[in-house]
Amino acid sequence: MGQIIKNNKDFWTDTQALFAAFISSLFLGLSLVANFYAGIYATMKASNPVTDIILDNIRVYDVDAIFIYGPVVLWAFVAILCFNQPKRIPFVLKSVALFIFTRSFFITLTHIGPSIEANNLVDYSSRIIKDFTFGGDLFFSAHTGLPFLMALVFAKDMRLLVLFTLTAIFFGIIVLMGHLHYTIDVIAAFFITYTIYTLAKYFFKKDWEMFNRS
Repeated sequence: MGQIIKNNKDFWTDTQALFAAFISSLFLGLSLVANFYAGIYATMKASNPVTDIILDNIRVYDVDAIFIYGPVVLWAFVAILCFNQPKRIPFVLKSVALFIFTRSFFITLTHIGPSIEANNLVDYSSRIIKDFTFGGDLFFSAHTGLPFLMALVFAKDMRLLVLFTLTAIFFGIIVLMGHLHYTIDVIAAFFITYTIYTLAKYFFKKDWEMFNRS
């Protein structure tokens, strides 16, 4: 505990570190605004559902609790990791923001509507759109991509690499079971996320170096 207190004291009393944390928070905030408007646009423009090799062969499962609250647990855990080593904060926030900006761009390009089964769920609008997403922001899966992003970011710790990777796979299965994403949304998330991670290390080199000193 003493080391954690020292880490936080050193970070929050460092002007450059504070500035980096402020900029990363601002960048994340802007990405969330972009995601909001992109989600609205994609949902307004959403077309008809399409067939899917997996969704067409499995029934819809009730995955509400895991879909909504699973990521809450995930980000609470990430917050603890950053609290223990606050030097991680700028790069984690900026990499997540870059992910959200990228996904916002992608969902404005593709306007495929949710699966027929998802549309037919009685409480679909209140359950998913109100609580967690818009309904038309499908490509690519954030539930899959963001945990995998954290796996890449924390890859130097093998335990975290395995944990976050398994979490990404688990969430990918969950969204397919609930017919909340198409198969391509889940599979593509891994490839796109790796590219985002690579770009984040390039664009935010100083923050990445600070992260690795934690």
